[in-house]
Parts: sequence; C-alpha cells; structure tokens
Amino acid sequence: MAQPPAQQAAGRRLGRRALGIGGLALWLGLGLAGCGQAGSGADAVSLEAARAEHEAGRVLMIDIREPHEHATGVAAGAKLLPMRQLGQRLAEIPTDAKQPVLLICNTQNRSKATLKALREQGGYSHVRYVDGGMSEWARRGWPMVAPAR
Repeated sequence: MAQPPAQQAAGRRLGRRALGIGGLALWLGLGLAGCGQAGSGADAVSLEAARAEHEAGRVLMIDIREPHEHATGVAAGAKLLPMRQLGQRLAEIPTDAKQPVLLICNTQNRSKATLKALREQGGYSHVRYVDGGMSEWARRGWPMVAPAR
C-alpha cells in the first residue's frame, strides 16, 4: 500500500536526520549524554499506566528494541518495530491523533530520543514513551511472550 506523499516525505526526513550516517543507534550513542532533557514529563507514561492502557486495547504499544532484545520476551500484542528500521517503516506508526501510541524500549532512553525525532517531523503529538521500559517490565515479573515469527 502506497504512503501518502506527506508521510513519504516525513519518512525521508526522519531517515536523513535520525537514521542517516551510521543510523539512529550512532546518533543515540553520541547525543544522549543529557537524555533526561529529551522530552517533557507529559511525554512520559508510567509503566503501570502503559500496561493498563495497552492491555485494555486503548493504545498501540510499539516495541522499538532490536530483534535480539525482542527474543528475551515482549509484551503480548505489542507491535515490533526495531529502531534501526524506523526510517523505512515510518508508515507503520499511526499519524491519526485519535490512535494513542506508546514507544517502549529497554530502559526508555531510545524511546525518549525516538519520540524527540518524531516530534521534530511534526504530526506525532499523540505519541509518548514508556518510562522504565521492558527491563523494568521484566523485573516486575509482568507477562511477556515470545515474539511472533
């Protein structure tokens, strides 16, 4: 299915800005010394609220960890969209503000930085990140499943 031209352009911009030269992983590695300032408190969702909203089907949770991290377990029903593929798969992140989206990674550093990059593109005000990430989810013993193949 073809993407609308505006979304294609946003994907190209995200690809150039956040995923270009060495990928977003390099960008994150070089630019997150002060990652606490990457988003406002309103951008963060507590792990408890994220779980409740996800399990009730009121949000789309997108796990942006890499496949080797997904192999350790994922939240049932979460969309798996590895961070390094975001530029090519940007169309999979809903742009409809009526569809709340939560980004989750291992600790929240990558999801917070990814949110910042998405916000710079515009049109992603309905996207937030999960404070604590999957490492805290697992530490609490909350349900996890094997990723779908």
